[in-house]
Amino acid sequence: MNEGLIPRRYAKALYKYAQEHQCTQEVYADTQRLEEVFASHPALSKALSNPALSTTEKEQLLVTAAGNEAGKAILRFINLVILNHRESLFRATMLAYQDIYRKENNIARVTIVTATAISDDIMERIKGLLKKELNKELEYIYETDPSLIGGFILRVESMQLDASIQNELNKLRIKLLNK
Repeated sequence: MNEGLIPRRYAKALYKYAQEHQCTQEVYADTQRLEEVFASHPALSKALSNPALSTTEKEQLLVTAAGNEAGKAILRFINLVILNHRESLFRATMLAYQDIYRKENNIARVTIVTATAISDDIMERIKGLLKKELNKELEYIYETDPSLIGGFILRVESMQLDASIQNELNKLRIKLLNK
């Protein structure tokens, strides 16, 4: 079966449960926290796929990863996932839940990548412009990447604006090679 389909189904079920119990925002925060743990500890995904670990150990790993602030809904969901032996798809399920939540609540994810850190004043101006243009609630992710040399890359959902010097140099290089 498609590995994208199963996490999506579980995420939809979690979202429906969260709606019924008026805790969609709490579960969203839990999934974000869990995603941060998965991103900072890649060995966690490997451990969940390890057949040598018992289901109890895997459940304890996920409960620990969820942290002390984890809500009742996410803890019940962890139990369900372990019970159905879908722990290897847990991270994908968390990401699918976040996608569903953002879509249902008209939230766009904005990623801004610059070569060096930008001032708070410039960041606020960017946020103001985007808020006017997009007419959505926005979540920001800010990254620095020195390889850009200068300029910025702005990603909003599936759109990207690459105004980096590195991109301009690549375009120039291609133009020169084609002559």
